[in-house]
Amino acid sequence: MNLKTTYLGLNLRTPLVPSASPLSDSLDNIKRMEDAGAAAVVLHSLFEEHISFERHQLHRHFAKEMEGLAEQLNYSSQMNRLTVGPESYLDEIAAAKSAVSIPIIASLNGSTLGGWTDYAKRIEEAGADALELNIYWVPTNFEQSGDEVERRYLEILAHVKRTVGLPVAVKLSPFFSNFANMSKLLVETGAKGLVLFNRFYQPDIDLQFLDVRPSILLSTPMAMRLPLRWIAILYGRIKADLAGTSGIHHANDVVKMLMAGADVTMICSVLIRKGIAYIADIERELAEWLEVNEYDSVEQLKGTMSQKDCPVPEAFERAQYMRAIATSFRGA
Repeated sequence: MNLKTTYLGLNLRTPLVPSASPLSDSLDNIKRMEDAGAAAVVLHSLFEEHISFERHQLHRHFAKEMEGLAEQLNYSSQMNRLTVGPESYLDEIAAAKSAVSIPIIASLNGSTLGGWTDYAKRIEEAGADALELNIYWVPTNFEQSGDEVERRYLEILAHVKRTVGLPVAVKLSPFFSNFANMSKLLVETGAKGLVLFNRFYQPDIDLQFLDVRPSILLSTPMAMRLPLRWIAILYGRIKADLAGTSGIHHANDVVKMLMAGADVTMICSVLIRKGIAYIADIERELAEWLEVNEYDSVEQLKGTMSQKDCPVPEAFERAQYMRAIATSFRGA
């Protein structure tokens, strides 16, 4: 069975790619990902503002959040931290490139235009195969318009593209007034791929200590519905590769995302819950599904249920809203 796909100009053995997370904060884990069948790995993000201001807070936060998962992930004591220093991150890229044969995609979250371009250039020099711009930003300025927010995204991308020759993907949130138009503008500005969607970690209120605290919640399969919808809408209409992320837990989820039009499916939460070796199970079940349903390849499957090609294209828009409600509550 031919599971090959392409993403950001990279020829991949399968569409299964571990997404950016503390899981890739260890060279041993990256090797285990390759052994389990990962087609590429997105490294954990390098955060510019954390390098400058919040190194210790970030360390404590992730160490606490990952405490309960450490044993099942076979973490060593050194793996209960998130490496955020720029030199360490560049060293990790170089070490990963020397240790594995699969592509290494760096992930960068900057806070200033100079920071984005400086670190992007250094990441390229360290040997990364591609770069994912993880634009994790919550606008809270009451005087800032939606148009200004969009311009900032496009500005960041344009500056990075002028600085590096690497293929660049942009990891986005869905919170734009017209996501279709924003996707088009990003591609016109130079994005070779779009990663849908970034999951903003929402704060919670601790009633015991009367404190506002960050909270990391692993995704559930329901979370894939939003990226599934938008990948299906964008497929064949913009000239960019599409990566589905969030909520992909099983082979059936991978099949659905590929049918919508994804070039790769990025996985994380399920690997935290079930272990890195679970990548091999997803691959095996994906191949079995394709064979049973008489598909010869992933490429043959790709986009078959996109809005452009599916039998009921309005199902991805408002026209099916009342039908969905009626179907869901019939007999209740």
